[in-house]
Amino acid sequence: MSAAGLRVAVLGLGEAGGEIARDLVAAGAEVRGYDPEVTPPDTVIARADEADAVRDAELVLSANSSHDALTALVHARPGLRPGAIWADLNTASPGVKASLVEAAGADVAVVDVALMSPVPGKGLRTPMLVSGEAAERYAALVRPLGAEVTVQPGPAGAAISRKLLRSVFYKGLAAAVVEALEGAEAAGCADWLAANIAGELAGFDETALDRLVDGTHRHARRRADEMAAAAEQLRELGVEPRAATAAHDLLASLRDAREGDAT
Repeated sequence: MSAAGLRVAVLGLGEAGGEIARDLVAAGAEVRGYDPEVTPPDTVIARADEADAVRDAELVLSANSSHDALTALVHARPGLRPGAIWADLNTASPGVKASLVEAAGADVAVVDVALMSPVPGKGLRTPMLVSGEAAERYAALVRPLGAEVTVQPGPAGAAISRKLLRSVFYKGLAAAVVEALEGAEAAGCADWLAANIAGELAGFDETALDRLVDGTHRHARRRADEMAAAAEQLRELGVEPRAATAAHDLLASLRDAREGDAT
């Protein structure tokens, strides 16, 4: 396979898939696409269904959704050429990625592509963490077209596992910030809290991380009580304490485990 004139099928032409498809065309790839709900961009060859879209493609990018990842492969499988690479760009669990490998069969290589930042504005240049038996082949095909690819050793599922573990932190942090600011707005101190949060995040480093983890375990009892009080205050302010309750439950489980070990 060669990057020049590379035949690519893009399944799923929404915000992410559509922008990546346009960038592939601009970089010299021959792109065909299918989406049951979205009209392909003018530069992308429209196909009738998944199997039709992939029938002459060397590389397939599946950018549907985690719920549709396996369905897209099953529908496309009759049209896949031996030796083709199926690159799954969906944020699905490692178990789903493993099921794609099984469904693809021995003559189609599945690559797990974890998109490591939002696609809008970056398109094909969105940083990609990639795993699977054909990860190096995938990287060799798309890097010349402008893609930023880091190969993660391991099977399909290894790349998305790292992204999802990061998401526990990043999306969990975002949820906690949103909940805290909603409560602060109701309490009349949103500006103060926003500045406080920004200052804490600006000074965060590996040392602070170590202190955070160590302190959470050592002071689980006190912090569980604190989060119970925080959740109660949010309810009084008319805010549902979802993140605060989750934090309390985790701290309470650490407290109980610590006290159980001490007996």
